[in-house]
Amino acid sequence: MGSELIKGFSGIDALALSWFALCWLGYSVYSSKMSRRRTCLSSVMAAHREAWVYSLLKRDNRVGDAALLGNLERNVSFFASSTLLVLAGLVAALGSGEDIVAVTDNLPFSMAVSEHGWEAKLLLLSAVFVYAFFKFSWSLRQYGFASVLIGRAPELDELDEVGARQFSLHAAQVISRAAQAFNIGLRTYYFSLAYLLWFLNPWAFMLGSAIVVGVLYRREFRSRVLNALGKVI
Repeated sequence: MGSELIKGFSGIDALALSWFALCWLGYSVYSSKMSRRRTCLSSVMAAHREAWVYSLLKRDNRVGDAALLGNLERNVSFFASSTLLVLAGLVAALGSGEDIVAVTDNLPFSMAVSEHGWEAKLLLLSAVFVYAFFKFSWSLRQYGFASVLIGRAPELDELDEVGARQFSLHAAQVISRAAQAFNIGLRTYYFSLAYLLWFLNPWAFMLGSAIVVGVLYRREFRSRVLNALGKVI
């Protein structure tokens, strides 16, 4: 069965998949390294989170802070649940290869793909969403850890300035790591949209992968919201 799925890939399919992997992994490595060297959404938001935690130490009532953190958790929970639904749909589609091939063969710009080729593509797409689910679920757990830190946050007068800054830094790092896992899950969704083009045409798949990299780069490093966030640190 495994060899049949591999044989379902043509040479252009292998090239398109390699380009997709290069775009995804290459941008992930690039953004991770550059976030430590230049201003981007990740670095700016990390500074805002540290300022947020430091400011909550001055407040007796942290209900608003807990509500904000809960709202972040709900956003992640929504995507985690949606990912499970997508996976259920992909598993169901695995048993309908003949019907899918019959439909897509009549679509414009589509290239002929064998039933085994479709099944291989669906299995790989399922693996992509499994990866996204693991990232979303890990983000949820880390937001839970952050909730504990917010709950046990001391009053500002219980700490000296150094202690307050250290607590703010480390608590903000926990929140930032949760946000990073969520961002990776969202990035997976972006690339999965490009992946869908592979079911029609591998050349469109390669173009879509490059476009996703451009969109992600612009939003992370060149967006107007980044400029606005950087001015209020």
